[in-house]
Amino acid sequence: MRGIIGKKIGMTSIFNADGKHVPCTIIEAGPCTVTQVKTQDTDGYNALQLAFGEKKEKHTTQAQQGHFDKSGSTPKKIIKEFRDYSLVKNAGEVITLEIFTEGEKVDVVGTTKGKGFQGVVKRHGFSGVGQQSHGQHDRQRAPGSIGNSSDASRVFKGMRMAGRMGCDQVKVKGLKVLKIFPEKNYILLSGCVPGFNGSIVYVQK
Repeated sequence: MRGIIGKKIGMTSIFNADGKHVPCTIIEAGPCTVTQVKTQDTDGYNALQLAFGEKKEKHTTQAQQGHFDKSGSTPKKIIKEFRDYSLVKNAGEVITLEIFTEGEKVDVVGTTKGKGFQGVVKRHGFSGVGQQSHGQHDRQRAPGSIGNSSDASRVFKGMRMAGRMGCDQVKVKGLKVLKIFPEKNYILLSGCVPGFNGSIVYVQK
């Protein structure tokens, strides 16, 4: 599995070769520095540790600084491992968008926008309890009954109720690489990507 760390820039749209108007997401992917190469002999599995985003030394712990110095890299904000990396790299080398080609399919992992504590209508798509009639008011967005009182005498696990919404890690599969701008480290993917503009995402294939 090959991948790269990036930052979501925003959405736009382009015309493809067939003249169709296609919505797409702009991601600033890389360059990522290889901070550690893990092998089956030394660590029990094969993985490549990548780092992305500049970070000031005064905001870096001594342990982190020693880890970056060992690979000859400057401090970075984000560190991510990619298992079974097919490209054999040494610590200190840089991975760019050259690992991707236009037209191929990739997967993107990101964290969705946090929406706070939400009710059942917004969180689960409930329709409410109907119109305001027969002495019923302030109940349009209520969840309704959540179980029996005599038989079970409890609320079953998994009951859809109000609660925290968003801030979940989500993987979107099968996004097509529409365009690559290597001079700006920009990659354009078809469709939408989870997260707010400026959030960290992982592009994998």
